[in-house]
Amino acid sequence: MSHHLGRARSHQNRRLDAPAVRSRSRGQTPPGKSCLGSPSGSDSGCVYSIEWGGFAELYPSLILGSLYRTLEYLDGISGDDVGRLRAVGIRHTNQLLHRGSLEIDRQRLAKKTGISTDRLLEFVHQCTVLEVSGMDRWIPLMRRLGIVTMKDLRAQDVGELHAKLLEAIGLAGAPSLSDVQYWISQATALDIVEEPEPAVRRSVVD
Repeated sequence: MSHHLGRARSHQNRRLDAPAVRSRSRGQTPPGKSCLGSPSGSDSGCVYSIEWGGFAELYPSLILGSLYRTLEYLDGISGDDVGRLRAVGIRHTNQLLHRGSLEIDRQRLAKKTGISTDRLLEFVHQCTVLEVSGMDRWIPLMRRLGIVTMKDLRAQDVGELHAKLLEAIGLAGAPSLSDVQYWISQATALDIVEEPEPAVRRSVVD
């Protein structure tokens, strides 16, 4: 009896002496983990939708799908652009996508931030490309191939695009044909960006 009581007290003491789990700041990877190739413990630009620990610690693969990308992921965006967008509450690429997919919204956003509508449109198109599941690591190459919008991706022939990727990367590192087909299949659903109306030319009568 005393033996079991001693073990119970020892177990209770260990629980009381255990350090409290501290919450981690948003955008920082947990120690010993890495996020999309960033060094462990670094400010990676990824934001966890729930705090690390418990369920997330046991099943990290389920959590990675809930990450948001910060604005620094966008190619060509400046620190000034990031600051202006954050000042109006836009911190992640998915927020920019939803607040800038319509032309009228980009016009309003341009007035608030001082960023031109053309530049905002370019960033929003990049946001849609980032939403394509499984294409992250090949986005720079896709950009070099001229695929910068969902319309560009949707217009691709699966076999031809796969052949271009094989030629550029080589057989060992290239995505499979089914991967490319999957990317293109997502393009229609993600093609939500409204293009600006073309300017109407008025004839000048002498």
